[in-house]
Amino acid sequence: MGTSARRLAHAALALSLCMGVRAVLAQGDYPDHKVRVIAPQGAGGGVDVVGRLLAEALSKRLGQSFYIENQGGAGGIIGAADTARAAPDGYTLMIAYVGTHGTNPAVRKTPYDPVKSFTPIAMIGGTANMLLVSPTLGVKTLKDFIAYANRNADKMSYGTSGNGTLNHLAMEQFKHEAGFEDLPVPYKSMSEALTDVLGGRVETVFPGVAAGLPMVRAGRVIPLAVTGEQRQAVLPEVPTFKELGFPAMQALTWYGVVGPARLPPAITEKLNTTVNAILATPDFADKLRQLGIEPMPMAPPQFGDYIAREVQTWTDVARIGHIQLD
Repeated sequence: MGTSARRLAHAALALSLCMGVRAVLAQGDYPDHKVRVIAPQGAGGGVDVVGRLLAEALSKRLGQSFYIENQGGAGGIIGAADTARAAPDGYTLMIAYVGTHGTNPAVRKTPYDPVKSFTPIAMIGGTANMLLVSPTLGVKTLKDFIAYANRNADKMSYGTSGNGTLNHLAMEQFKHEAGFEDLPVPYKSMSEALTDVLGGRVETVFPGVAAGLPMVRAGRVIPLAVTGEQRQAVLPEVPTFKELGFPAMQALTWYGVVGPARLPPAITEKLNTTVNAILATPDFADKLRQLGIEPMPMAPPQFGDYIAREVQTWTDVARIGHIQLD
């Protein structure tokens, strides 16, 4: 190697080392300016509400502004795609949820890979779904409902908040597990579907606990079972599907924090540690539980595995139910 070549090599090495030191220092000081947190949903939705709670807590803990930027549209795809394209420097994060990293990739082509395009940072928590029927149906248990559905196969229908949503896929999963037929009827919102259960136009709905709880407490609908591993504190008398012989029924409306792929490990770990510390505070945990959300702290690899399982679960359900939106 000639003298000029050696000088160029030494200069390149020095520059590389300098950049590496600067990167390490930057990660140690992270964050040193405001952080954008994309909420891939409009203002007032569950993603937005949870995101604002967490952003406020992160701002207080880390001394910089974590601010929410709402990017609604296409079931969260627009915000997720923007996050995937962002620089992996820790200054663009996203509140991921079951729509962006579970059901949407299962039923339609997305401009991102839900696993490879992101860095899993921290799980926040999840809320169970519950099977609701009108009192006029005359059933009070899950066993009664399955028997009723089998006797009335040509009359059964259920309301959803749209094709390919979690409540749609969860009901399709249950139909397959229990072996009965039930026709999905898509609505613009879960509130519209709940209204039609009360009016007798559909027999059942499968909303999140938070969405259905007011009508349950008012005695206007009957809850037959909830998804997840354990009974809900707000509905302790309602059994889980698992208790009743359907352990696969684990649908959750979950929320977590992700960043673009290749986020530096030091930043990922700092954010994960901070989020988990926030989840451990009684005040923040109580705020989540008031929304029907149970805190679910996880390490980044654990959260990444959870996302991968969600995508596979709902892809399998969509395939069995022949649900494909594009």
